[in-house]
Amino acid sequence: MRLGVLDVGSNTVHLLVVDAHPGARPLPAHSHKAELRLAQLLDTDGAIGPDGVDRLIEVVHEALQAAEDKGVEDLLPFATSAVREATNADDVLARVQAETGVELQVLTGAEEARLTFLAARRWFGWSAGKLLVLDIGGGSLEIAYGIDEEPDAAVSLPLGAGRLTAGWLPGDPPDPEDIRALRRHVRAQIARSVGEFTRFGAPDHVVATSKTFRQLARIGGAARSTEGDYVQRELKRVSLEAWVPRLAGMTAAQRSELPGVSEGRASQLLAGALVAEGAMDLFGVENLEICPWALREGVILRRLDHMGSA
Repeated sequence: MRLGVLDVGSNTVHLLVVDAHPGARPLPAHSHKAELRLAQLLDTDGAIGPDGVDRLIEVVHEALQAAEDKGVEDLLPFATSAVREATNADDVLARVQAETGVELQVLTGAEEARLTFLAARRWFGWSAGKLLVLDIGGGSLEIAYGIDEEPDAAVSLPLGAGRLTAGWLPGDPPDPEDIRALRRHVRAQIARSVGEFTRFGAPDHVVATSKTFRQLARIGGAARSTEGDYVQRELKRVSLEAWVPRLAGMTAAQRSELPGVSEGRASQLLAGALVAEGAMDLFGVENLEICPWALREGVILRRLDHMGSA
C-alpha cells in the first residue's frame, strides 16, 4: 500500500510518501517539504503566534493535496517538540483538525527517541550490536541506546538547533561570549543524562540521524547525498572540533556556501555543531556513522509491524 507520513517538526513540515507492506523495506515515492521553523516562531509566552498557526494550516492543506495527488491510502500525521511544548498546543491542534481534518498525534520526546532508534536498528541490523543513536532536531536532541529494537534507555533534551539558535545566538556572526555560554549550557544538559546510558556499557556502534548531522558530516568530507543511501558516511570528532571555531566565525550567508549546507539551515549549523560536539565528547565517541533512516521511517515501520500482527 502507499503510506504517507506527515511530520510537523520544529524546522519543517515534511510529507514522505512510501510504497510499503509488512516485511518489506519501505520504498520512497515522493517527498514534499515546507520550512516553517516553528521552534523559532514561539512568542515570549512560549505560544505559536496566529501567523505561525495560519501558515501551519496552509502547509498542512498543501501536504494533503500532495498526498491525494500521489495516491496515499493511509496518512500518519504527527508533531514533535515545537508543537508539543507550545503553551497553546491544544488550541493549535484543535484549529488544525477543524480546518484541515488532520488530527496530529503529538509524540513525546521519549517516543521520538524510541522510534528513531527502531529505524536505525532496522537499517543497520542485528550485526551492529549495541547501538547508541543521536538525533538533533530543530527543537530537541534525542539519545537512545540498546541491543534490541526497543532501546534500554531513551531521552529527549531541549537542545534542538533551531531552539538554541533563537534563544542563545542572536548575532550574525554570534558573539563569542554567547557561544561560550551556549557551550556550557549544552554540555551541562547532556552531562545530566550520560549516566543513564553508560551503566549499560560501551556501545558497539554509534550512529546519528538528522539533517544537522548530515551537514556536519558533509562539510567534514562525507559523500554527497546524490551518491545514494548506501554510501557509508561518517563524522569524526576531530573533524567536528576543527570545524566548530570556523563555523563560529562565519555569518549564516558564509555557512550556506559550504558543501551540503542549505540556506534555510545555515543559521542553525553552529548551535547544532556545539550539540554534536558536546554529545560526542561526553559519550566518548570518536567516530559515528550517519543513518539515512530516522523518525519518519520509524513511524512507518511501527505502523507496518502493527499491520503485520493484525
